[in-house]
Amino acid sequence: MLDESLLDDPGGLAEADHRGLLRGAAEAGARVRTAARNAAEAGVGDLKPDGRPRAVLIAGPGAAATHAADLLGTLAGAGSPVTRLAPIGVAPASGALRWELPGWAGSVDLLLIATPDGTEPSLSLLADQAYRRGCTVVAVAPARTPLAEAVEAAHGLFIPMATAPYDHDEPLAGSAPGVLWALLTPLLALLDRVGLLTAPPDVLEKAADRLDHIAERCGPAIVTYSNPAKKLAAELADALPVIWTEGVSAGPAGRRFAAGLAELSGIPAIVAELPEALAAHSALLAGPLAASADPDDFFRDRVEEAPALHARVVLLRDRPLGGLTAAPAARDLALSHDTPISELEPEPGDEIETLAELIAVTDFAAVYLALASGA
Repeated sequence: MLDESLLDDPGGLAEADHRGLLRGAAEAGARVRTAARNAAEAGVGDLKPDGRPRAVLIAGPGAAATHAADLLGTLAGAGSPVTRLAPIGVAPASGALRWELPGWAGSVDLLLIATPDGTEPSLSLLADQAYRRGCTVVAVAPARTPLAEAVEAAHGLFIPMATAPYDHDEPLAGSAPGVLWALLTPLLALLDRVGLLTAPPDVLEKAADRLDHIAERCGPAIVTYSNPAKKLAAELADALPVIWTEGVSAGPAGRRFAAGLAELSGIPAIVAELPEALAAHSALLAGPLAASADPDDFFRDRVEEAPALHARVVLLRDRPLGGLTAAPAARDLALSHDTPISELEPEPGDEIETLAELIAVTDFAAVYLALASGA
């Protein structure tokens, strides 16, 4: 059950935030600036690559590496060479995971390693394997870790991860807001130099400014009725989020939101892209999850009986209303089944800037749900 009174209690939220999730969300802009500075000091801006790599392979544990690969692949556009190397293993523990280069990987490929830990033995072995194959190796991880030493031994480029003092108080969740930007920003700067996407320093600064702006709008001191993240969190209480995305950049933002709800809040969610989502989820909205599916809910004892789970559509969009859009059809489908709908659309800006806004608002919403539900 969501304690909605906690949403408007900044002191209570701070007391409940044992994992530093709110601080991570609020400091996302600062993380981008620090990570960009770390990348510059590591020499990313001085690189003179000899053409584009045939493949960009990304390895790393947990949701942060998965989301980074998803975002980089999206931003690289059609024909993106970005591929995530999924680990195998008997457990998610750092010592149990194993990564392997594909058999075809060689000297024309680029290996990126992104981890908030840096102690995974298999990632150090992967860096050595890449060196023996002739792959270029770049890693983003905490400084003074075994991975940093392995990358140096492999004659690769190591970029220290932008960390905060409280990162070491609790194990870092892969979907934690600060972790994503600390790992993603140096990789954006690197792939800008490689020519796979456009993320020069001024674009990263704009993204940091947008993250600061969202932190002001969605911070714990802002009351629910004027706080888009708190409002979304309250709307998703006792609901099954059905996340629909429209536009290229909204796709990875929606997938990250669904993963964050599960990891941080313990809330299941489903996600799909418009217009295909209309066909994929039509039967779901017409079934027992529809708000109108239980006529006896009106007579339910609100004190003694738990509420029935009903779907709520969350529409994330990154394109203007004047363009070709399936949003009207999405609204019609949801409302025809008495399913409420929440909508988020960023203010105008470049692709990374608008993507940062969608991620920031939904990150804050996932954090508020986690704190107010006691997750």
